[in-house]
Amino acid sequence: MPDGARAKFFGWIDRRPRKGLERAAFWLLAWFLLLSAMRWIPGLLGGLAAGLQITVGVVLLMVALPLIWTTIRMRLLWSLRNKLVLTYLLIGLAPVVLIITLVLVSAYVAAGQFAIHLVDARVTSYLMQMGSENEARFRHLQPTVEGHSTRETMNADLPPDDRPAGVPSRFRRDTTCFLDGTSVFHVASARKAPLGLAPWATEVRGGRFHGIVSDGGELYLVALHQQRLNDGRMFTVMNSIPMERELIDLFAEGLGVVRLLPEKTETKQASSDPAPNSSEVRRNRQHYLSETRGGVDPKGSNAADIRVWFPSTLAMTDWAAGQPDNVVLEVDSRPSLLYQQLFGASLSGWVMTVIRVSLTLLVFVFGALWLTAFVMAVRLTRTMTESVADLYDATQRVDRGDLEHKIIVKRTDQLAELSRSFNAMTGSLQRLLVEQKEKERLQNELSIAQEVQANLFPHSASDLPTLELHGVCRPARSVSGDYYDFLVFQEDVPSLNGGRPTRREAGVGIAIGDISGKGISAALLMATLHSAVRAYQFASEELVYSKSALEGLTANKEGLADAGGWFQSPGRIMSLLNRHLFRSTQPEKYATLFLAHYNAASSVLTYSNAGQLPPFVLGKDGSVQRLEEGGTVVGLMDGMHFGEGRVTMQSGDILVAYSDGVTEPENDFGDFGETRLLEVVSRYRTQPLHVISAQVMLALDAWIGAEEQPDDITLVLARQV
Repeated sequence: MPDGARAKFFGWIDRRPRKGLERAAFWLLAWFLLLSAMRWIPGLLGGLAAGLQITVGVVLLMVALPLIWTTIRMRLLWSLRNKLVLTYLLIGLAPVVLIITLVLVSAYVAAGQFAIHLVDARVTSYLMQMGSENEARFRHLQPTVEGHSTRETMNADLPPDDRPAGVPSRFRRDTTCFLDGTSVFHVASARKAPLGLAPWATEVRGGRFHGIVSDGGELYLVALHQQRLNDGRMFTVMNSIPMERELIDLFAEGLGVVRLLPEKTETKQASSDPAPNSSEVRRNRQHYLSETRGGVDPKGSNAADIRVWFPSTLAMTDWAAGQPDNVVLEVDSRPSLLYQQLFGASLSGWVMTVIRVSLTLLVFVFGALWLTAFVMAVRLTRTMTESVADLYDATQRVDRGDLEHKIIVKRTDQLAELSRSFNAMTGSLQRLLVEQKEKERLQNELSIAQEVQANLFPHSASDLPTLELHGVCRPARSVSGDYYDFLVFQEDVPSLNGGRPTRREAGVGIAIGDISGKGISAALLMATLHSAVRAYQFASEELVYSKSALEGLTANKEGLADAGGWFQSPGRIMSLLNRHLFRSTQPEKYATLFLAHYNAASSVLTYSNAGQLPPFVLGKDGSVQRLEEGGTVVGLMDGMHFGEGRVTMQSGDILVAYSDGVTEPENDFGDFGETRLLEVVSRYRTQPLHVISAQVMLALDAWIGAEEQPDDITLVLARQV
């Protein structure tokens, strides 16, 4: 094999399906083709390959059918246009096809029934004619028979031809006369053995019988007339003709081909007195009727003039037994012949011409209406498919990021409104993206603000040898409007050996506040308040310059404030803060604030409360002392005076300061309240302060439940060692 052909072959193998029904169908088809080639091998191997090919073919068909259906559904029916075409075919064409099929089948059945009816009517008419002729012959022969008492004298007077004048007949029939069941006269056609008179026919009810009979495997048309004579004898005249091709040609004239099919019949009993020269009819012997046909094979006048074949049965009597039976009748005709038989002479003349022209015009009108409906359906379908195609193209453009793409809308229907809605949606997406970017920018700024605010809260432990400190703030939003701070003051301690003095903690300033409002504005005011408090802390420090830039870069950022007199008067600091906030913020902005100075040497806590929820000191013995001295909120009015209070902290006493976010959360049982806060702190008062704080937060979370945190939560704890 050349290298190029080998590469193509293996490339085709590599592209074979690798999973699912496609892979199974691929390998089954390969085996089917291989076995198709192997079946031509002579001998056992070829036969085995042929048998396996049939099995593989059946399995391949079972696998291919669902695969074909999946392919049609996923590929051919993926397009809306193809789905609409299939829908129109199912809704519009399928009923038409079913109705046309029903009409054609009904017309076919009606045509066949009409052809059968024509043959049956012709047979019946011929039998009626035979009956009339037979009755006339009976009247003609009756006087002669009544005048003779013996058969010999009767035969001498009977005419050689029994057919009366004026009674024509197209075919030669057998005529037989019987007296009391015995043949006395016979005129034969010399083609068939004459019928004898069966025992059941010696006395027929009503004296008349005509119909199709079978005798000795042959079919006959028989007409019988009998009457009892004056002398009591039963006189019977029977006229019969065999149903041969010439007679069937008469019945099939203008119709096509008529067949009488063979049918097994059983002769129960032979006639009591067979006619001369007739074959002996044996009792209880089965005979088969020979097929008889007549007529001319019909030729179609056009392509629509199809062959109409229809079977039926004709009533028949078993002549030997007198039992009713049926013979199968088939008619092979054409609609044009049946149409001629139905309308006959009415097909000619100006009336029929007008009808033909009218029908032709009606066909053209219906065709024009159908063409108009087809064009309208195509245009309506095109509007739908074009709208969907525009929408699909627009979604692809939007998926690629082209939000400025707009669908051109020219119509006013529902699909046009859908396109307009899509255009509005892309516009909304553009606006949402802009808003999303702005939101992300604000979120980034909030994150920065949150980080900045987090740096404003104390990060390192500020415990004194005589006082443990702990604080926590949990914002309701990204940033908090609550504020707390610890400010440690130092003092110089002279050296005993006259060396350089050392520094120690002389006290601590405690601040907790709540800014009006929430969010960014409250956080900004909180930063202002924090900066002002820190500024008053640094105001008592001595200004010392660094000797070099390196010393300035490596200096302690925390700083150590002097224990001077500024912060030892919280009421004065509160008045200065009130003036600062009143003059630097909007009129509606204010803050509640609690400031306290703890003296480490005397364990005295000096405080001032500016509208903050009163902190309390929980004594070791369970007593509670509220810290309420102070004044109104800061920043709302200028020139306000704030009082001061003092508390001496005992060992084990706990200072609990909090914002309204601790006591005001609600549920179905009411506020969390100060009482529950005291219960939690009292229960865990011997634990470290961060454990007490965590338990308070857990109690608050359980109280709030799944609801959103309503306000910032701030808690400050201080315990005397």
